[in-house]
Formats: sequence, C-alpha cells, structure tokens
Amino acid sequence: MLGKNEAQEARLDRMAPMLREDIGGLDGYEIIDTAPVQAKADASNLQSCGNCALTFAREIDADVAVIGTVQKVSNLILNINAYAFDLEDGKEIARGSADIRSNTDESWDRGLNYLFKNTLKEQLEAAR
Repeated sequence: MLGKNEAQEARLDRMAPMLREDIGGLDGYEIIDTAPVQAKADASNLQSCGNCALTFAREIDADVAVIGTVQKVSNLILNINAYAFDLEDGKEIARGSADIRSNTDESWDRGLNYLFKNTLKEQLEAAR
C-alpha cells in the first residue's frame, strides 16, 4: 500500500484557494464560504459520490459549483481538470484541463494558472 505524499497533499490543499481567488476576481462571481459543508466534503469521495459536491454547494446557497481533480500518471505526467456547474439546472457551464510535466510546486501552479486563464475564465465569463 502506498502512503500519502506530503508534498502532493500540500499542493492539493493550495489549489482550491488559488482557483477560488481567480474566480472571485471575475465580474459576477462572489466566493461563498465552504466551511459549513467542509466536513461532509472531506468525508466523501467527490469523484464518485454521484454529484454530491453539487448537493453540498446547494446547501450553502451557491449558484455555481466548481470541482477539480488531479490525475497522476507518473511523477512526470499529471493532468489538472476543473468543471463548473450552474446549480439551478445542474448543467455544466465550464470545463478545462491542463497537462503538466513534473511533480513540483511550480508545475502545479503554472498548470492551474494556465487552466484558468486559457480555458475556464472565458467560459465562466460567458456563463454570466
């Protein structure tokens, strides 16, 4: 059994706040505190819980939910993905993916910045 990689865990913990800050800087978007549903989210496998992340977002009266994943093929090849959903109808309003090479803080940061600036930003602005 493989143990947790502390550096990767720290990178994952940084990514959501970074993306929240980027989205919060867009016209028409305001970031909502996720603390009221954080324990439920932490206890769930958000990738396989049947869109429970959308349910959690509705519980805190959000209009849009953004969900992200990181796929690690190897220490050299990783993929950062993000999906945004309109919670009124549950439809996807934005999606993006960025491939990164190397498992470092710098590559993860650059990958997330690229994903936001070159994919998500335009789609989220168009949705508002």
